[in-house]
Amino acid sequence: MTEQDKPTLERALKLRTRIKKKKPKFVRQESWRYKRLKESWRRPRGIDNKMRRKIKGWPPTVSVGYRGPKATRGLHPSGYNDVLVYNTEELEKINSETQAIRIAHTVGKRKRAKILVEARKRKIKILNFKEAEEVVREEEKGTVEEEEPEEKEEEKKVSEKEKIRRKQKTKKRKTRTEKR
Repeated sequence: MTEQDKPTLERALKLRTRIKKKKPKFVRQESWRYKRLKESWRRPRGIDNKMRRKIKGWPPTVSVGYRGPKATRGLHPSGYNDVLVYNTEELEKINSETQAIRIAHTVGKRKRAKILVEARKRKIKILNFKEAEEVVREEEKGTVEEEEPEEKEEEKKVSEKEKIRRKQKTKKRKTRTEKR
C-alpha cells in the first residue's frame, strides 16, 4: 500500500460500509414457510419460480449489483489483508504495511505470547488482540504469584483454621439435633 493508494482505499472502505448497510439479508425461498428449510441462501431455479423472476413482493436475490468495490474485496474492515498465523516463523513473511495477523485459535498460551511479543517488535497489527492481551495478563499474574509465596502460605493457614471452626460448628449442630 503506497501513499497514493491509502486515500483511495479509505474511500473504498467507507463506500463498502455504506453499500453493506443497504444490502438485504438474502434468504432461501420459502424458508419462512417451512420449518425444514433453513434460511441459508440457495439460488431459486424453478421455471415458474417467483423469486427467480424477481416478482414484486418476493425477497431479493443475490446479484452483482450488491457487490462492494473491487479494491476492498477480501480486506478486513481496518484495510489490512488478514493472515492466519500459527507460529513465530510465519511472521517473517508478513509485510506490516499491508498485512495484519490473526493468531489461530488452536495456538496455545505460551506460543501465543511469543507470537505477540515478536509481532510487537516487528510492528505488525494483530486483529484478534483481545485474546492475546488476556494471555499476557495471565502470564504477568503467574510471575507475580511466584514472587510472593509467603503471603499465600499465611492465607492458607488462616483458611485452614476457618475450616476447622466450621467443622466444629456443624458437629455441635448435629449433636443438638440428635438430643432433640
